[in-house]
Amino acid sequence: MVMTMGALHEGHATLIRAARARVGEDGFVVVTVFVNPLQFGAGEDLDRYPRTLDADLELALGAGASVVFAPSVDEVYPGGEPQVRITAGPMGERLEGASRPGHFDGMLTVVAKLLHLTAPDLAFFGQKDAQQLALIRRMVRDLNFPVEVVGVETVREEDGLALSSRNRYLSAGERRTALALSRALFAGRERLAAQEALRARADALPNGRDRAENRAEALSRLGEARAAADAHAVAQAAECAGPGAVRAAARAVLDEAAKAEPPLTLDYLALVDPADFTEVADDHAGQAVLAVAARVGSTRLIDNIPLSFGPPSPESPTLGAAT
Repeated sequence: MVMTMGALHEGHATLIRAARARVGEDGFVVVTVFVNPLQFGAGEDLDRYPRTLDADLELALGAGASVVFAPSVDEVYPGGEPQVRITAGPMGERLEGASRPGHFDGMLTVVAKLLHLTAPDLAFFGQKDAQQLALIRRMVRDLNFPVEVVGVETVREEDGLALSSRNRYLSAGERRTALALSRALFAGRERLAAQEALRARADALPNGRDRAENRAEALSRLGEARAAADAHAVAQAAECAGPGAVRAAARAVLDEAAKAEPPLTLDYLALVDPADFTEVADDHAGQAVLAVAARVGSTRLIDNIPLSFGPPSPESPTLGAAT
């Protein structure tokens, strides 16, 4: 099963193709199309959320769906909004949950209902909604749903913008500003890669795990022309490395975008543990998610990328892992 709210794009098609590849030609792939009112808060875009069922049917069936299940609100919630709902718990109150109170309770409630109605063996979700994916995995595990949850990598435009049904709201100028979300994430990833390269270089030297001031002497013994510069870089990496440097690199891009015309209004930038979406400590080792949410004009966008600090922790799930 691939669950959507419609307004399908290449990101959804990628999910459907992944499902088809997993189950083979003889397998059955159902795509759901349902704009869930429970996960929209006051003042959000429920009424103007794009509804393009005819185009959705064409895309879904062309990508490999066996059937599209597009129920009405009355079919999903007979008798009105349900009195009994799934509660997202502490993880659902962070980041997106803090910005959109009740959003994750509504999301999990409809996901639970649609899992019951379609009874899939496999459920595919995009990693762009990383916190949603983590909460669905938690619900499936905690409440013993007999389904395997599969995360699929975020699909991006050539310029890096993550595909989203809400991208169609953006004017040309707003879209240029919105590119700052992915640029910020990539800047954080590049800072981490540079840090890890410096650490690997330092660790490969004699006494590579000694204190930074001893590394200059080790480099000199190797007779390298750039010994002093390398030693200084290693020392700087030791002092400025880690999650703090990654956050700072991403923040610098977003601060510039706040001065653009039209400006980007930041909701949050967070570097979190994928297990519970709490902020990671400065000495964090293992998997992490660098996540951002911002508004450009009247459109709110989210994005994230997975990162790994040093040797991965066996307890930390990767976003693409199945549950």
